[in-house]
Amino acid sequence: MTTDGSTFVQAFMILFREGLEALLVIAALAAFLRRAGAAERITPVYLGALAAVAASVGMAWVFETYYDGNHSDLFEAAVMLTAAALLFYMSGWMFVRQDPKAWQADLHRLAERALGAGTLLSLAGIAFLAVFREGAETILFLHALAKGGNGFDASLLAGLAVAALALVAMFVAMQWLALRLPLRPMFIVTSAFLFFMGLRMVGEAFQEFQEQALIPFTTEGVPAFVSQWGLSNGSWEALGTQLAILFVAVVAGLVSVLRKGGKAQARDGRTVSAAS
Repeated sequence: MTTDGSTFVQAFMILFREGLEALLVIAALAAFLRRAGAAERITPVYLGALAAVAASVGMAWVFETYYDGNHSDLFEAAVMLTAAALLFYMSGWMFVRQDPKAWQADLHRLAERALGAGTLLSLAGIAFLAVFREGAETILFLHALAKGGNGFDASLLAGLAVAALALVAMFVAMQWLALRLPLRPMFIVTSAFLFFMGLRMVGEAFQEFQEQALIPFTTEGVPAFVSQWGLSNGSWEALGTQLAILFVAVVAGLVSVLRKGGKAQARDGRTVSAAS
């Protein structure tokens, strides 16, 4: 039986560790929308997260009832890959729309046009998957902790409360920071963060497939910092895939920048010709 102190720490770590990644994604999306002048469009993000909480409870019940509390590695990998695809999409979307002149010319009108139904569904989908991929597992961990101790006693609930407060503080800090960043750096930083989270999810999905022996697991020669910094799961298979995705993203980014530069030069040329 666990002591009160141990229960508190374990409850705190379960919620904080499992919730941190999802919280960071949701906070980044909310901060982006506020900074882009579309705060009224945050609702789909929060609704996606709330729907994921409800779905997590349902999935935890299914795992507990039919699978003795064991979650499906293949199902989790599929969720991660879907989330990664959406994160890559939103990362590219933000990178392409980083020009502050385009947004500030008529911010609300552009936000209405750019943040259409498809983009809003993507935002809601990212929020849903970010929470859902951790939600059911968190509930099962907490259920196991309660069964091994004194149930959902004061110590366990206190650990959850402190973890929730820590996550809220991080959320508020990100919103405060976002409002003080210039528009272009805000877009670029958020785009890079979402891309990095997408790469992490690809690595974690590979981990699930490798645990089922569906993909080889080769670690010889992989630098230690790769897994220590959370950049990959420490295998060449995952790292190679992540590097390939990164290469494609860099090439696409360069093409986008060059195209924008060409269009800007063409506009400037037409403006000079008209003036003369």
